[in-house]
Amino acid sequence: MQAILHPTDENPSPPGAEALELVTRDKVHLRAMRAIPENARGTFVILGGRGDFIERYFETARELLERGFAVVVLDMRGQGGSQRPKRQIYRDRTRSFTGFDEDVRTLMEDLVIPSCPAPHHALGHSTGAHVLLRLLRNKPWFARVILVSPLVEIIYGPWPRPVAWLLLNTMWFTGLASFFLPGVRRKPMGRADFPGNPLTSDRRRWERDSATLELAPHLGLGGPTFGWLGAARQSIARIRRMRKKPMAPVLIVAAGADRVVGNEGIRQLARRVPGVALTFIPDSRHEILGERDTVRRQFLAALDSFVPVD
Repeated sequence: MQAILHPTDENPSPPGAEALELVTRDKVHLRAMRAIPENARGTFVILGGRGDFIERYFETARELLERGFAVVVLDMRGQGGSQRPKRQIYRDRTRSFTGFDEDVRTLMEDLVIPSCPAPHHALGHSTGAHVLLRLLRNKPWFARVILVSPLVEIIYGPWPRPVAWLLLNTMWFTGLASFFLPGVRRKPMGRADFPGNPLTSDRRRWERDSATLELAPHLGLGGPTFGWLGAARQSIARIRRMRKKPMAPVLIVAAGADRVVGNEGIRQLARRVPGVALTFIPDSRHEILGERDTVRRQFLAALDSFVPVD
């Protein structure tokens, strides 16, 4: 497996970006990107959400580079340019989030700590933010952490929660966890799926990311499976037991118009756990970093106030 990036005219690679391959202790091949400017004043590690790929964070990486930070972005296992099953490549095979912990351990110990300037900060979106919460219970890798629309509560849509749990348990214990959830797409969303989408109100950025998937369709992922949902539910239950101050100061930037993760769970986390600050961008959908300019400016202002210049 060769690690390569897939820039487009609308979405050029950040300056100095290089694609790298990492191998975890359980022999999973991961794709990462690293870019280090001269006289970098620290490093940002970016972890995307479920179904994300490095190219979606080119714009954010450029903005961090302009602020003097080195940037490292990771495709966690099963998505983007990292290793996934050779058959049915759009089907999520996740059964536990512990593999994601190993992916980040590999990234930090094999790449970031040895070769990227300190202090090391982290920025995670949705599932990536959830993985950072898992690690912040006992890993002292980061100086500051920003969680964007973190996955700490699942929105089940029209299903009553007891019905959703019953169906999930039935599929899990009958060996059907690899089945897609009812009503979700089995292939990545594209240009035609913009109207009514729950992720962003910015058509230009939606079109930009769709163009990347047209160039490199293997980077995409279909909708969640019962296996992913079961793994997420188990991990969220552990996060809800979190009471101790995390190993680094945390800022949560949540989307006021989120229809993917539950904001009440985010509020409860911020009230319950010391060292966690919370701010909302009221008119943003789930993908704050893929939203229109007015939303992203609010996010960048929050980042600039949270991460010290020196």
